[in-house]
Amino acid sequence: MLDTLDSHILHALHVAPRAPFRLVGEVVGASEQTVARRYRTMRRGGTVRVVGLVNPAVQGLVASVVRISLRPDRTDACAEALTRLPEVSFATISFGGSEIVCSMAAPHDGRMPEVLRQLARTPGVLATDTRMILHTYSPPGADWGRLGPSLPEETVESLRAHGPRIAPRGPQVEPQEEDAALLAALAEDGRASQATLAGRTGWTTGRVARRLEVLERSGTLFYDVDLALEKLGYPFSAALWLSTSPALLHETGTAVAALPRVVFAAATTSAQNLMAIVMCTDTADFYDWLSRRLSTVPGITGYTISVRLRTLKQAASLVYQGRLVAPPR
Repeated sequence: MLDTLDSHILHALHVAPRAPFRLVGEVVGASEQTVARRYRTMRRGGTVRVVGLVNPAVQGLVASVVRISLRPDRTDACAEALTRLPEVSFATISFGGSEIVCSMAAPHDGRMPEVLRQLARTPGVLATDTRMILHTYSPPGADWGRLGPSLPEETVESLRAHGPRIAPRGPQVEPQEEDAALLAALAEDGRASQATLAGRTGWTTGRVARRLEVLERSGTLFYDVDLALEKLGYPFSAALWLSTSPALLHETGTAVAALPRVVFAAATTSAQNLMAIVMCTDTADFYDWLSRRLSTVPGITGYTISVRLRTLKQAASLVYQGRLVAPPR
């Protein structure tokens, strides 16, 4: 379990992933040196990774979620193969070992994604159910107050004013070949300094700053904060597949996203047209949430549950023995 200061630092990074330690220290009430030391300890311990990622839409891709049914005796082999695919993120093995739930970037122009062809040919895979994400109600970790001690709202507003996530403006810019080293460095460490990035690319710090501004402002480059939520006291997680009518889709999806314990909610294709990810302390906590929280949301006509047995991958991190690690290059 993390203490309050660690939680406040992580909350600040969710608001402004590349905010200088000096600014984070000001909003959490600690020195720059203390914040830097705490963050580096959490990063070395596999609790957090800030990563820079390229928006899949730049390559004409859309986010989708895939449920993979497989033979339990092939779970480990399939999981290892799946986590090596760069298109795949947020992969988990469901309780019972006969299903893997993951998200991936896929084309929406009618082409069969090559990654799905590979999955279909993988020994032990029985079926795949791919659902396009149509609308996201809350991105992962959007409401830090549901995960740990949070900063006061006025402090969050101050942080947003001085070190915000960049709001995309204008058309997206397709990365160039010369950007490869820059983007690779940010995928390893989204908080890498401009001096570090200059060393990795061979550019001047001024050129790094200008290119970052172009990629960020266009929405081509964004930052995510991967967390090992077990270390925050939430070892139990489940994906819920919910059904509602089209007339109530937005109202119901918005209400589900607003529930405590919900860290992600989205509208998807298929008869079960809503998906939510819930983090709880244990099975009793989840039962209480299901019977007393979800039951208050109008419009839900049915649901199924995929309880997480083991996390394989986050947005840009593998999960090994509960720790976040960088994928092999």
